[in-house]
Amino acid sequence: MIKDGRWDGVYTMEDSPYLMEVLTELRDKETDSIPFRKGLVKFGRFMGYEIIKTMEIEKITVETPLEETEGVAVRDRKNVVIITVLRAAVPMMEGLVKVFEHARIGIVSAVRGKAPEFRVEMNYIKVPNISDEDTVIIADPMIATGSTLLEVIAEIKKYGSPKRIIVAGVLGSPEGISRIKEKHPDVEIFVGKIDRGLNDDGYILPGLGDAGDRAFGLPVKLSTLPQLRRIE
Repeated sequence: MIKDGRWDGVYTMEDSPYLMEVLTELRDKETDSIPFRKGLVKFGRFMGYEIIKTMEIEKITVETPLEETEGVAVRDRKNVVIITVLRAAVPMMEGLVKVFEHARIGIVSAVRGKAPEFRVEMNYIKVPNISDEDTVIIADPMIATGSTLLEVIAEIKKYGSPKRIIVAGVLGSPEGISRIKEKHPDVEIFVGKIDRGLNDDGYILPGLGDAGDRAFGLPVKLSTLPQLRRIE
């Protein structure tokens, strides 16, 4: 885990050859949906382990079958809320839950509009109660323009004042991270890598394309739904 000197509380995982190999497979346009989803699960699990390194550790005493010894407990690990931004973050959430098995889960459905406005429409929000002891982890693979996450973070803060808010992603852009840190300086960001920037359509370059489409396939266009109903 490497602290990025451009912002406070922003970390990349470029020191992990394993995760960079996973990222390379995710970037490859020949990687189909199944290995892509598995890659996101791996990313979520690895991020969970890295986040634990930043949590408070308490020394405890335990009895082995032979004698007493010293151990540790990560108390914060039992006070985690994972917010999943549909749909691309579902596999990442699966990986995170393998590490934070006591986590409560929230779901946010948010759709980012086209350039240049990038308006965000939030269609569904289910968030558990959040206490001041909680670490909230928002899973969203791509921190591109930051528009979606700005809306999600603002919404999450309506539900309580957690101990920490962390965004966990695969890739970030300097533009998106700067927007988030400017509006929410308290939010920490953990990503695999920060790419060089955005294109005119708001996609990260070199990036890996649309994470949701690559993980689950292209969605059915609304205009085709009447025909599908007639087929049924």
